[in-house]
Amino acid sequence: MTDKIETLGDATFKRLKAMIMDGTLEPGTRLSEKKFADHLGVSRTPVREAIGQLVSEGLAKRSAGSAPVVSSVSLNEIMEILHVRSLLECEAARKAASSGKKTAELSDIRNKMQGFIDGPRPTAAEHSALDMRLHFILAEMAGSNLLLELIESLKVKTGMYDQGSIPDRLVPGCEEHIALIDAVIAKEPDAASAAMKLHLSNVRESIISHIYHPF
Repeated sequence: MTDKIETLGDATFKRLKAMIMDGTLEPGTRLSEKKFADHLGVSRTPVREAIGQLVSEGLAKRSAGSAPVVSSVSLNEIMEILHVRSLLECEAARKAASSGKKTAELSDIRNKMQGFIDGPRPTAAEHSALDMRLHFILAEMAGSNLLLELIESLKVKTGMYDQGSIPDRLVPGCEEHIALIDAVIAKEPDAASAAMKLHLSNVRESIISHIYHPF
């Protein structure tokens, strides 16, 4: 079976999606074909295709008479998403710890996470990309394509939640990820599941805390 050849539209979609995920494109940002064609150095056709993909995945929405805009995720939605993610990803972490695979990749991520803690601090894009990579690898290790698809979709929506308003979770988040990786590499399913549950619980609590105690 041959690998699918990536089109310019696919590549443009990945770039725009990454900009949404790392907070460069905030909720409500207008997705003008001409503006992003100029910014990305491509024609308007791949940008149009990319925007169509963003809309189909719920990352953008169309409104009558104007350009599509980056979607927003409400507080109630993010709480529900984090609850479902906890159910799915705790199980994924448990299965990942039982598989004994991808330890080299996990060790590489662990080293990068430790580097983020020790400094210099990463950009939002670098941190977001590594965070996504870890969660997706664990989902892959669980051995279920459906589980991977569900986790990816929910993880993307979590990343869309008004990133600028959430307190700095870089250091504690990296520490939680390191504990999770250590449990998976040590093949400790219960500890891996518990580490994932703690991580997602702390994400949830940090959002709630900032909403009610913003300063």
